[in-house]
This record gives sequence, C-alpha cells and structure tokens, in this order.
Amino acid sequence: MDIVLWIAQILLGVAFIGAGVNHGFRVERIKTQAAMSWVAAVPRPLMTFIGVCEILGGLGVLLPALTGIWTWLIPVAAFGLALIMALAAVFHIRRGETQAVVSNLVLLALAAFVAYGRWMIVPL
Repeated sequence: MDIVLWIAQILLGVAFIGAGVNHGFRVERIKTQAAMSWVAAVPRPLMTFIGVCEILGGLGVLLPALTGIWTWLIPVAAFGLALIMALAAVFHIRRGETQAVVSNLVLLALAAFVAYGRWMIVPL
C-alpha cells in the first residue's frame, strides 16, 4: 500500500504544481486554449490565489515525504487539494463543463485517497 500511496503522491504533486503554475502565473497564455475558457470568468487575483494554493498543496504532498520532516503535513495538504477540487467541481457543474468536472472528481478522489492513506493506513 505504501508504494501505491507514493505513486499517488507523485501524481498529485506533479499535477498540482503544474496546474498551479498555469493557474497562478500563466493566465494570459491559458485563456487562449478552448478547454480553459472558464479562466475568463474568474478574477485574476483569485486565479493567482488558487494557483499558489495548488503549488503549495503539490509541494505539501511531496516534500515532507521526501525529507521526513513534518510528515503530518501530507494528509493535511492532500485534504486541502481535495477541497480545492470539490470547489472546482461545483464551479464547473454550474457552468455545464462536464469534461472539467470529470477531471476534478478524479483528482479529488486521488487526493482523498492520499489524505486517508497517509493519515490512517500507512502514516510516514
């Protein structure tokens, strides 16, 4: 189970650090993509905040595990990422963007799995 959790943490970390950089600091570039049209509906300061939170969450599921320092932060960061994805799913449901909702729910499930797994099953 530890290996499965490590794989999930790596996937979450990479996905959220990448998404956070795009959402927080490359807004003008991603606005032009068809699948990212929702970005225009979100105020720029909120996009920056979301991006920074995603980066911190991605680092929070990786760095404590890699360093062995503050490992209690892993389930907390994973829970925070799950919360971000739950809120994102609500946002996309209201806009009728089903493709985005599916990816939000997949990432939510992965983050919830890591949060539960690192809190209850195989804590570090």
